[in-house]
Amino acid sequence: MALKKSQKKKIIEDLKEKIARQKAMIFVDFTGLKVKDLSNLRKKIKEVAGELKITKKTLLFLALKDYYPLVAQKVKKLRGEVAIVFSFKDEISSTKTIWQFSQEKPNLKILGGFFENKFREAEDIITLAQVPTREELLANLVRSISSPISGLINVFQGNIKGLMYALSAINK
Repeated sequence: MALKKSQKKKIIEDLKEKIARQKAMIFVDFTGLKVKDLSNLRKKIKEVAGELKITKKTLLFLALKDYYPLVAQKVKKLRGEVAIVFSFKDEISSTKTIWQFSQEKPNLKILGGFFENKFREAEDIITLAQVPTREELLANLVRSISSPISGLINVFQGNIKGLMYALSAINK
C-alpha cells in the first residue's frame, strides 16, 4: 500500500528529529531476517538506548540531505532493504549490539554508518564494535596498575616467610 504525502512528511519529520539527536547511525541490510529476529533485535537495541527504524531509502535520503548531504548520497547507493539504527546514549553500545546479533544471524549485514560526523564503511563499524567497552578498559587499567603493587607485596612477604622458616629451624 502506497503512503500518502502527509504520511511521508510525518515519517521524514520523525527521521529528522532522530537524526538531530543521534550520536551515531548504523545502516544495516535485514533482507531474509525473520520478523521474530527483527523484534528481538529491536528489544536489544532499545536496552542500550538506541532505536531501529525501517523506512524507505528515498525517505531516509530526504531526511538526511538537509543535515548530511554526503551521507545521504551514500545511503542512496546502498543495496538491499535498509534499516537505520540510531544510538542516542553513546556511539558504541548499539554498534556492539548489532555486530553481536549479526554474528548470530548472518542475514543481518552491516552496510556502513555515520560516526564522528563522517560516513564509515562496514569494516570501520565492525572494528568499532570490537573495541572493548569503557568499563572493560577501566578494569584493564586498574588491573595493570595494581599488578606491580601486588608483585611487590608478594616479594616482601617472601622475605618475611624466609626469615620465619630460618628462625623456626634455629629454634628446633
